[in-house]
Amino acid sequence: MRIVITGATGNMGTALLRRLTADGHDLVGLARRIPEGSTDPRVAWRSVDLTTGESAYELADAFAGADAVVHLAWGFQPSHDVGHLERLGVDGTRRVIRAAVVAGVPHLVHQSSLGVYSPRSDDTPVDESWPTHGVRTSPYSQHKVAAERLCDEAEGGDLTITRLRPGIIGQRAAGSSLLRYGVPAPVPARALGLLPVLPLDRRLRIPVVHADDVADAYARVLDQRPTGAFNLAAPDPLTAVAIAAAFGARLVHVPSSVMRPAMSAAWHLRLQQVDPGWLDMAFALPLLDSGRARTELGWTPTRTAVETFAEVVDGMRTGASAPTPVLRPRTVRSALRDAVRHGTVGRRERS
Repeated sequence: MRIVITGATGNMGTALLRRLTADGHDLVGLARRIPEGSTDPRVAWRSVDLTTGESAYELADAFAGADAVVHLAWGFQPSHDVGHLERLGVDGTRRVIRAAVVAGVPHLVHQSSLGVYSPRSDDTPVDESWPTHGVRTSPYSQHKVAAERLCDEAEGGDLTITRLRPGIIGQRAAGSSLLRYGVPAPVPARALGLLPVLPLDRRLRIPVVHADDVADAYARVLDQRPTGAFNLAAPDPLTAVAIAAAFGARLVHVPSSVMRPAMSAAWHLRLQQVDPGWLDMAFALPLLDSGRARTELGWTPTRTAVETFAEVVDGMRTGASAPTPVLRPRTVRSALRDAVRHGTVGRRERS
């Protein structure tokens, strides 16, 4: 199949490329910043910025003759520029859908998120019928909901739309990227192994899934072309105890109600890049029942949430990376250089 992938240089995109190239597909990778020096003849790269009006024409041209489009492109930074994130995530999705229709693409696979779900009432995992109104205080969640509404509007025509709603996606190669977003520039990666305690609410439960397992679900969806949504998560969620253990630290219970004001203040002061809406999601979103994916796709995750997170932490400690601009290596020197030249990740202009 000829498959076009938006956001092909990111965490999920790199894992999907690994899987689909191994399966022998003809691939087109789209990203604002494309890799340099790629020699794999099975991947043709095109630079497209989904926040611009011109991208509508570029997308339609790239989609011509495609058997399927996988839409992964999304933005997480700069977190203080919510308008930019909305233009990329919501307006970008609108342009992708329109271009797919114009180009006559038969199948669109949209990467949604557990972030579309409404707050939970308890720890019972929910299936795809759970309400999708998101978490009000999270821009990420609200943008994901808006993107799904665009998919709702496009359904019913010649374009088959499949939505995947994974938990938090992890892989070792994302280590440098996560360090860049989550750890201040002067802090070396090895400091992660020196944490004596980890202040965290012991009630935390997070659905997690490995990037390679999500890529396997994509491969099955592309082959079978089902409609509707599919939850994807390892059977057991990641707990606060497991997070502390992965860092070799002792868990110190700090209620989320205490953590949120501190996190919000640090974000507003631009001391860290993660907005407090992510903390709200962590304690509001439900756990995921992946029964539909198991039954209809024959999908089974190969890693547990604990195994996936341990791999991610190892990647952070060792500065693991991939040969793409998004997953480029992170060092203290490079992080400080970027901060001096462009400002912190949370506020810098796109470049």
